[in-house]
Amino acid sequence: MELLNKIVGVINGVLWDKNLLLFLLVGTGVFFSFRLKFVQVRKFREGWKRLFGSINLRGEKAGAHGMSSFQALTTAIAAQVGTGNITGCATALYSGGPGAIFWMWVSAFFGMATIYSEAVLAQTYKTRDAQGHATGGPIYYIKAAFHGKPGQFLAAFFSVAIILALGFMGNMVQSNSIGDAFHTAFGLPKWAVGASVALIAAFIFLGGVKRIASFTEKIVPVMACFYVAGCIVILFINHAAVLGALKSIFVCAFNPQAVFGGALGLGVKEAMRFGVARGLFSNEAGMGSTPHAHALANVEKPEDQGIVAMMGVFIDTFIVLTMTALVILSSGVLEPVTGALKGTPLAQAAFNQAFGSFGNVFVAICMLFFAFSTIISWYFFGEANMKALFGPKSVKVYAVIVVLFIFAGSMLHVDLVWDMSDMFNGLMVIPNLLALLALSGVAAKTIKK
Repeated sequence: MELLNKIVGVINGVLWDKNLLLFLLVGTGVFFSFRLKFVQVRKFREGWKRLFGSINLRGEKAGAHGMSSFQALTTAIAAQVGTGNITGCATALYSGGPGAIFWMWVSAFFGMATIYSEAVLAQTYKTRDAQGHATGGPIYYIKAAFHGKPGQFLAAFFSVAIILALGFMGNMVQSNSIGDAFHTAFGLPKWAVGASVALIAAFIFLGGVKRIASFTEKIVPVMACFYVAGCIVILFINHAAVLGALKSIFVCAFNPQAVFGGALGLGVKEAMRFGVARGLFSNEAGMGSTPHAHALANVEKPEDQGIVAMMGVFIDTFIVLTMTALVILSSGVLEPVTGALKGTPLAQAAFNQAFGSFGNVFVAICMLFFAFSTIISWYFFGEANMKALFGPKSVKVYAVIVVLFIFAGSMLHVDLVWDMSDMFNGLMVIPNLLALLALSGVAAKTIKK
């Protein structure tokens, strides 16, 4: 275990601590923004129209073996809007100061161009399995970008990394977040919470793509509205401090010590690093996860889903994550001292400041929504790659293993699992970005049209 810890630490140090992936992800977003003539600006209004025009809670326009455009988007958002929108935001504020939120916005802005390209390529290179079901994702456009053995190796490498990062370890830490939140709020045994989550998840998994899509199209709008409504109530309560909170975000992005950065030794580098890192981890632009959902959308042209996909990044970062940041900053619970609250306890303190003891309950309910919906989507992304690598018969074995990981994760200390999830998350980004850049001309053609 000690050797494993060291290996994981070294790899994560190169990928994350040295900012290698941050430069690659943001750089790719900047490249696509210019290559696609800032599609995230030009097509933003159309994206909102397509989003609200496609809303349907009955799965219409899904086709016989796919998803509707709205179902594909909600499945993607279910993965994007997770515990990172609460815990990740609080961690970024503690580690990078209020200015970290500004750099989250910057990374999300460029990430919208990246995720447009991911969705377009997923649609362009999607295929059908032996049963006629639509399937797609990075594994297919990686093979299209790199022919022969190099392409096969990179595609297989990506598939193994995403199965481990999201399907197994990622879902373990999501169930751990649910178990912790419900134990804190209600005193429930973690094993009981884990068993309940695992059983409900198993029921949804066994229903296949149709049941997963039906679940996400209903739960995602509910969870987003519930959380945003709670945040708005708090911002009304703290209305006198909201403008100051917004000001601190912009001021501290370039001068962190202007507010209280000096007390923590924060600088612009820390604000950028933690803002960009947590933002990208939250919205998943460029990581290769959400294309699995967008590939299944029943749309006329690939660019139609690309435009809708951009809205997922916008909702995740500019709406949900920003709401968390404003609640924490306006509540005054962010303290410039070593050993102060950080992560989930910091977020809970902010909600408790306005809601009293109900704050813990509110956070627990939101963590259940966020983490459970992420479990469903991450399972689906892993399943698509299991099918591609080992065939349809492997799905049931994969589902059983995921259910066991969900149950075990609710009770364990998962620091190493988190670190390993981060490692495989980082590793799967590399073949995905290489393929995106190699096929950038395909995405560019949609703009010329």
